[in-house]
Amino acid sequence: MRIGLLTEGGYPYVSGEARLWCDRLVRGLGRHEFDIYALSRSRRQEEQGWIALPPQVSRVRTAPLWTVDDGALSGAGPRGGHGRRARRRFTECFGELAAVICRGDSGGAPTDPDRRPQDVADRFGNALYGLAELARDEGGLAGALRSESAVRALESACRAPGALRAARTVRVPDLLAVAGLLERALRPLSLDWYGDDGLGAVDLCHATSGGPAALPGLLARHFAGVPLLVTEYGVQLRAHYLAAGDTDLSAPARALLASFHGLLAAEVYDKATLITPGNTHARRWQERCGADRAKLRTVHPGMEADRFAEVGEGGYDDSAADLSTLLWVGRIEPTKDLISLLHAFAEVRKEEPDARLRIVGAPAEGPEAAAYLAHCRALAAQLFPDEADGAHAVGDNPVSFEEIGGPETPELVDAYAGAGVVVLSSVVEGFPISLVEAMFCGRATVSTDVGAVVEVIGGTGLVVPPRNPRALAEACVALLRDPERCARLGAAARARALELFTVEQNVAAFRGIYLEIVSHCPVRREALDASGEPVPFANPAEASVPGRWAVAVGPASGMEPGNESAGVPSWAVDRVPADAELKGAAV
Repeated sequence: MRIGLLTEGGYPYVSGEARLWCDRLVRGLGRHEFDIYALSRSRRQEEQGWIALPPQVSRVRTAPLWTVDDGALSGAGPRGGHGRRARRRFTECFGELAAVICRGDSGGAPTDPDRRPQDVADRFGNALYGLAELARDEGGLAGALRSESAVRALESACRAPGALRAARTVRVPDLLAVAGLLERALRPLSLDWYGDDGLGAVDLCHATSGGPAALPGLLARHFAGVPLLVTEYGVQLRAHYLAAGDTDLSAPARALLASFHGLLAAEVYDKATLITPGNTHARRWQERCGADRAKLRTVHPGMEADRFAEVGEGGYDDSAADLSTLLWVGRIEPTKDLISLLHAFAEVRKEEPDARLRIVGAPAEGPEAAAYLAHCRALAAQLFPDEADGAHAVGDNPVSFEEIGGPETPELVDAYAGAGVVVLSSVVEGFPISLVEAMFCGRATVSTDVGAVVEVIGGTGLVVPPRNPRALAEACVALLRDPERCARLGAAARARALELFTVEQNVAAFRGIYLEIVSHCPVRREALDASGEPVPFANPAEASVPGRWAVAVGPASGMEPGNESAGVPSWAVDRVPADAELKGAAV
């Protein structure tokens, strides 16, 4: 099977989101062929290069979302050289798109999909695909989307009856900013990725997030009928809302962009064949934003358990474990609420004077995160003056700030090995990776009730309300005083993590999903061998027959011949030898 893997700001770049998960997925599905279509977010990301790719990656195509230089786009097309008819088509399509955005019926915030007018979704889709067809015919729209015509269309839509109240106060600088950001989000329209030598030739598009990353999948579906699978471990629309408050955009500009991203999310969810959220928290967001519940299938992220096996199997019997130590691991930024953690630790010290707090992590990118780290260090120095055992001893602070690779914490696993209780104090969280790592290590945890924390913990740790230092302190003290309880919770947490959050379960889930989607889609092309000749019976006739026929029997599937599931006819069973290649086959 040939998979078009669609990414934004991640794989195959060295730095970026979901990089490790994508790499594990591609390497775990070695029988399939992958084409990578990546959108980059910054010049620095591109300069850092790619990670080493496995042999099953046959092609990588990239495009920037950060540059304003049209020449950096492959197939960006002429800037201002369109004919009169093309300009008229653009004015009509973009004007319709702007009108729908300014109405605000998309629910720039999550809404009940039953209350969203269907004509709004239809108008948005028609305008979007109209622009896509124009971009294909004219070689791109990068310049037109930033043109004076686009700005005038936005202004006219903002002044029209029924427009968002916030949009009616929009100013020219706001319109210019919105037009520029819309162009970046719609930049995939101007790419030449959708022909028979690109996404039009794959069996399945797999978008690793919503938003711009899924837009090439929408266009491949529109132009070539390629099925689309969307995976969201962090809901793109939610991330947009969280990031909007950190920008310098005005309220009217934020309202317009929120409306656009809400419409785009609804279109992606409507056209996707299947949607795989990483947790129930993401699933609820998707349902509120218009996703059909029948399309949703939760697939937890996969993480490597082997690196934590030695610590996890040893439990609290490891001599390195310090039962009086609280550990926090993660990126240091305001949403992690280390301020509340430090105040909670001040209460812990009143009850347990020997307790220590280790904060292991580096600041997130940007000056704000660096300033937040400096503030946390200053607060720790104020709350906990250096302590010494005697008049001639050097003082020591019970709170330490460390980074992985330093003398005290050479490896991440060393940090967990030396901890008694792992703490998570976030006020905003998606899928808590540090919590799962602690579970693999068999450590008891205290967490705030945010994001997918309760789903991940599942009763194997203590959960308290966010922004409540007193509750956080009481939970930590309860575990520090009861080592046996810590051991029981740690063992239960490790068993849960090994069952739900390993790479193996993640890869197995997507292996089945790929086969299920393709087996229910009509064969769109004839399979050819190396010489270009048709391969007899490469695409089985039952591929287009309704039903779940794609059952693999043999070492690859873990099923023995003769033990097929009930109800599956013998002629529909694909007996796959261990070394068989699936390239060119429909299933």
